[in-house]
Amino acid sequence: MPSMTTSSLFGALRGVRIIDVSRVLAGPYCAQLLADHGADVIKVEPPGGDDTRRWGPPFTEDAASYYTGVNRNKRGITLDLTSADARERLLALLEDADVFIENFKAGTLEKWGLGYEEVLSRRFPRLVHCRITGFGMDGPLGALPGYDAVIQGMAGLMSINGTPDSGPTRIGIPVVDISTGTHAALGIAMALNERHASGRGQLVEVALYDVALSLLHPPAANWLLSGVPQPLLGNGHPNIVPYDKFQTATCDVFIGVGNDGQFRKFAAALGRPDLAQNERYGTNPQRVRNREELRLILQQELLMQDGVALCDLLARGGVPAGPINDVGQALSHPHTQHREMLVELDGYRGTGLPVKLSRTPGRPSRRPPRLGEHNEEILGDAATASQDAVAAAGGER
Repeated sequence: MPSMTTSSLFGALRGVRIIDVSRVLAGPYCAQLLADHGADVIKVEPPGGDDTRRWGPPFTEDAASYYTGVNRNKRGITLDLTSADARERLLALLEDADVFIENFKAGTLEKWGLGYEEVLSRRFPRLVHCRITGFGMDGPLGALPGYDAVIQGMAGLMSINGTPDSGPTRIGIPVVDISTGTHAALGIAMALNERHASGRGQLVEVALYDVALSLLHPPAANWLLSGVPQPLLGNGHPNIVPYDKFQTATCDVFIGVGNDGQFRKFAAALGRPDLAQNERYGTNPQRVRNREELRLILQQELLMQDGVALCDLLARGGVPAGPINDVGQALSHPHTQHREMLVELDGYRGTGLPVKLSRTPGRPSRRPPRLGEHNEEILGDAATASQDAVAAAGGER
């Protein structure tokens, strides 16, 4: 094999090598989180590319924005893993890898002679193998395919999102996939840390269904204690009032009152200190019981307020509040720039790193790879020619 020397010279994960054969979102997002902090991630795609390269518009060069958003800081190669030769090349890559990330359908690796128990764990005892699935490998739903929105529905997330008029509603981002990728990255970090003591890798299994259930806070805790399912509350909160979206004279805002002291400050800012003294609204349990009538009063008062000015006044006074921005407004906000949460690199633009380490900071240092961009660097001339021929023939995994 050609030299595998990494160009990652920064970050808490410097020196960790990851082979990422996952596709779509949860796996690639996991790998990007690790790559952002210095891991050398080699993304392996089929000759036709990750499905998300075509999930557009918008597009840039050979990929949609959906792909570029979760694949930076990686080197990219193509392997048609349906062929025995390509699988041998994958095994060669795993020889000096620390982590293997995959989200194949159940039984695929076993069919290819790459099962974890029978092959990989024995041949590579230090390898951390991260398997991401929809529902796990066994059980009543085991091995079934799972997409974010389907699992949002099945795991109860949609049932708590929406209004009585809209009915259950999908959360507007792939929250299950993104959370699964985050949990997978945490599991990998745990396994790598444990390997320092044992010298052994292990299987890290993360299922979208499990993660979706874990996100049900506080609705799950409420149901487990009361047995009462959460009704559709729109933007409201089942346990705290007022914690909701409101209209003002200038914009929509979100007010998050977390305790009685904050409610007194909020009422005073509206010129209605009497609300905090009313026995129907003075404490949070009372406000929850009388949420609808209090909401009508607050909405009437807020329609006479400048939303941005009021939110600034409240937030600086200790009451969480803010205007509701669209994505462009949020990404263009001066605080976004101050927090380095918008990055530009060789024509690539993306969101920044939410985890900021003081001694070993991560950083975006490589734009997302073009399809097969690093074949020659990683696989060598002969392999590159072979893979290019497969790609030209329209090969798919």
